[in-house]
Amino acid sequence: MDFWSVPRHGGNSFNRLPPDQAYFEALRGYGASWVRLSYDKWQPAQRDFLLGDADHYQGLPEADLDRLRATLDRAHQAGLKVVITPLSLPGMRWSQNNQGQFDDRLWQDKRFWTQAAAFWRDLARELKDHPAIAAYNLINEPAPEKQGGLAEHAPAQQMQQWYAQARGGSRDLPALYRQLLAAIREVDTRTPVMVDAGWYAGADAFSYWPEPLPDERVLYSVHMYEPYAATSAPNMARKQPFAYPGPVPFAGELQHWDGQRVGQYLAQPLAWVDAMKVPRSRLVVGEFGCMRRLPGCRQYLEDVLTVLERNRLHWAFYSFREDSWDGMDYELGSAKVPGRYWQAIEQGIPDTLPRRATAEFEPIRQRLAQ
Repeated sequence: MDFWSVPRHGGNSFNRLPPDQAYFEALRGYGASWVRLSYDKWQPAQRDFLLGDADHYQGLPEADLDRLRATLDRAHQAGLKVVITPLSLPGMRWSQNNQGQFDDRLWQDKRFWTQAAAFWRDLARELKDHPAIAAYNLINEPAPEKQGGLAEHAPAQQMQQWYAQARGGSRDLPALYRQLLAAIREVDTRTPVMVDAGWYAGADAFSYWPEPLPDERVLYSVHMYEPYAATSAPNMARKQPFAYPGPVPFAGELQHWDGQRVGQYLAQPLAWVDAMKVPRSRLVVGEFGCMRRLPGCRQYLEDVLTVLERNRLHWAFYSFREDSWDGMDYELGSAKVPGRYWQAIEQGIPDTLPRRATAEFEPIRQRLAQ
């Protein structure tokens, strides 16, 4: 837990191929101290990487585990700490590995909770002594509320009323976390655990949690892409994209978004940890970003980072040298990528596009270097 006693800055790795040594060395070279590592795009030994089959977990496939360990070894050699971050759990297959369909089974049937606990017990047993591991991020961007009757970005009082009804049921996210945490602690009492807020790790979605988890080695994580209507890929396909700063749809109404509004929105998880008497050193912004080709992207990154730095929070930008999607790979600048980028994806070979410290990357680069 000592690693997290001072602000830590890093990047997200959501690549289709396990990152090589040069990748980790480059991220460390910018000054990053950690990487949030997802493996769900890697070629699995069976149906789902490390899970075997998200429909019915029966144990960790050894070939997948070996591949993960080798990747952790490379990160450690580069001097980076790693937060392991699954995008899928039993009964919750990541939509991009599920024909684009949201998988709600984990939030309907606690039988999958038991399988998820078995998975995390097994994984913690295997990884607890690896020197690269800085935390286990139990699941990326859970959304039990999505099909459970709670609107995204609902007012805090409405969220709390919803949770009063959902508590104890299969959509009770804090209860799932308690079960996974208990399973991990059976085999690993020391490694920190990172938990994302609900509604895709929305920065306002801890609002309904009545108490923190009963473990002092827990980090609470939110993601920051709001206003999503401006920062995301669909905006770039609009005839007239929403600009940042500017008026953008959010929570059912048009709101003006700028640095001040970003600060107001990110004040919500800060208020929650303060109210719960959780140290701010336990709050993480595990992802943030915007489409690099959006003219206001650099300003958006600057505004978000200004808030994070002012409050001395841990953060990891999305994303570093992603080899399956170029949208938030800021080292590529603001130009379209050439055809060979997409050809490499189709052929399953490494992406060889050169990266450099562009103007779009500058807000992040400056702060990593501090």
